[in-house]
Amino acid sequence: MVKKAIYPGTFDPITNGHLDILNRALLIFDYVFLAVAINLNKKTLFTLKERIILATQATSHLNNVTVLGFKELIINFAKYHQITTLIRGLGVMSDFEHELQCAHMNRYLMPTLESVFLMPSQKWSFTSSSMIKEISSYGGNVKFFVPDIVEKALKNKFNTKIF
Repeated sequence: MVKKAIYPGTFDPITNGHLDILNRALLIFDYVFLAVAINLNKKTLFTLKERIILATQATSHLNNVTVLGFKELIINFAKYHQITTLIRGLGVMSDFEHELQCAHMNRYLMPTLESVFLMPSQKWSFTSSSMIKEISSYGGNVKFFVPDIVEKALKNKFNTKIF
């Protein structure tokens, strides 16, 4: 039996921290759906299509990952793909409270859905897509934090030079 999981997020943009969590998930699961979300509570820099393209390119070397977009409850996505495990990354303690609330709500809505929390490597624990976008918007160097394709996309969005 193939062990599958979903790793959902807005991935605006996908970072090396996200990829670290994905790679950790692949040590546990045979197959992971990277589910790129439309979140009406977040104003994204990149469109859903752009985020899917960036995530697909950033994970193209992984043959056991599929990148899909979604605009629905994650439980509906999970049911459709017959998946009962959700991957969530916990970079800092402040992530825990929100993720715990979401895990309880998801389990209420879909009792068979388990949430697995993974911590990134220490070098990625302080990064976030929001921080990356802010640094990049002022022309800062984000090369360490994101795949090359994302660095170029940020440069194009902000029309800034890469150091």
